[in-house]
Amino acid sequence: MDAVSAAVLAALASGAGGEMGRQAWTALTALVHRPSSAVDNDGPSSAPDGERELAALEATSADPVVAERLAEVLTRRSTNDAQFATDLDAVLAQAAAALNPPQVSNTISGRVTGSAIQGRDFSGPITFG
Repeated sequence: MDAVSAAVLAALASGAGGEMGRQAWTALTALVHRPSSAVDNDGPSSAPDGERELAALEATSADPVVAERLAEVLTRRSTNDAQFATDLDAVLAQAAAALNPPQVSNTISGRVTGSAIQGRDFSGPITFG
């Protein structure tokens, strides 16, 4: 299991990462709200599930103290629930991709005749008017 970063949680809660960050936050929220499959000796685990901490982080957005509390609970929960740990790793990978997009380098060399555009992730037809 990857370490749960309070900084990543705070960044996602504050809306960082654009649409990909929003999707990662939505996935994290759904994961936290999912019932835990962890059990104690006496039955279902009584350990915190993270819902209260998640709601607090949503309310305070990027409070590092609240984000750290959520990170601690998620780490404890993943220690006791293997499926949760696997799913949390996937969400953290999604968050990392949202918060650290690949760098794009565009280079034009030689002579260009006509128009040229540079950028990343174009879709659909591009026309010049």
